[in-house]
Amino acid sequence: MTKIRILVLSPHTDDGELSAGGTLARLLEEGNEIFYTAFSICEKSVPAGYPPDVLQHECLAATKVLGIPKNNVALLRYEVRNFPEYRQQILENMLVLKKEIQPDIIFTPSSFDVHQDHRVIYMESLRAFKKSATILGMEHPWNNLGFKNDINVVLSQKCLDLKMKALERYVSQSKKAYFSKEYVTALARTHGLNVNSEYAESFECIQMII
Repeated sequence: MTKIRILVLSPHTDDGELSAGGTLARLLEEGNEIFYTAFSICEKSVPAGYPPDVLQHECLAATKVLGIPKNNVALLRYEVRNFPEYRQQILENMLVLKKEIQPDIIFTPSSFDVHQDHRVIYMESLRAFKKSATILGMEHPWNNLGFKNDINVVLSQKCLDLKMKALERYVSQSKKAYFSKEYVTALARTHGLNVNSEYAESFECIQMII
């Protein structure tokens, strides 16, 4: 079977794991190839008491748990909350990724996401990949004004556990409510209920190429 090449466009370290960690674990389990790019390691948002680059190390640890090879993980250093200033540079980064990886599927923030950094990644991903890849919007309920559950990915207990273990590597973010096991499990159960399974993750279908 031909491997599917997947590219995760995570605005900040952790966004990809929070929204799609279980799906990434399943796709890897099925033999596909995943590439992960985070556009900021968010030095200015690190809680007091942690080194400025802590999220860089936590992201590498989290993606390793999911099974993404280190060579497939890229961590860029755009300033958190200031992506609109760097829109063109971010687009150029994506065009390089397009040429080098030639992904079949893109995970990007959804069209419902109001965070300024997420909006830039969403818009530039459309410009970069609209003619070449399926584009799926990731769910970040704390940023979203509504959501369209177009695609539901059924998760095994193993895949959900891997997602949770990956999120646990983000020790610096552990006080945020959406990192809690209770929240992650409840959201997966809610989406699972909609498709008659125990757990699932949901995505917006921005573009489908078959």
